[in-house]
Order: sequence, then C-alpha cells, then structure tokens
Amino acid sequence: MTENEKTLFKSLAAKYLWWVTPDEAIKRPERIVIQVMNIGDFADVVDVLDAVGEEQARELLIHGEPGQFSPRSWHYWHYRLGLAEPGSVPPMPIRRVR
Repeated sequence: MTENEKTLFKSLAAKYLWWVTPDEAIKRPERIVIQVMNIGDFADVVDVLDAVGEEQARELLIHGEPGQFSPRSWHYWHYRLGLAEPGSVPPMPIRRVR
C-alpha cells in the first residue's frame, strides 16, 4: 500500500469506521472498502474504487459476509460492477445459527 493509499484509507476509516481507530482499521483495508461501498458518499466511492480497482471491489462483493451490505447497496453494486442483469441479483449472505 502506498503512502497516498494509507492516507486515503485512514481518512475513510475515520469517517466510516468510527468505532475503531484509523490505525487499527488500516490493518483490514478490505473492511474500509466494504464500508465505503455500503454507506459512502459519491466522492469517497470514486476515491476508493480508484485506489483498489473494480476487480478487487467485485471480489469483496462476491465474498461479502452477512451484514456487510444493505439490500440497496447489495443490488446496486451487483449491477454497477457487472455481476448481475436486472432481476438476477443473487441473494444476500445470511447468518446461520448451527
């Protein structure tokens, strides 16, 4: 990760992962990306996609865990990243109690 990316990710972490310190959040940059994809504003989404690329965003969405995306974001990103056609968005991940 470059210094510019670290600076970007720390500022995004401070804004979107307010319950942990930016230094702690930067240890899991994928969590920062997912949170920005889920609730980020347009400028922050553009910045994070420029930093990680659409392929990485696809991978994070495909391997998303229960609770990481709202239904609205889940559908949006499947369409936006070319992972689904209208009416064919896969079901969201769900928590299962064993």
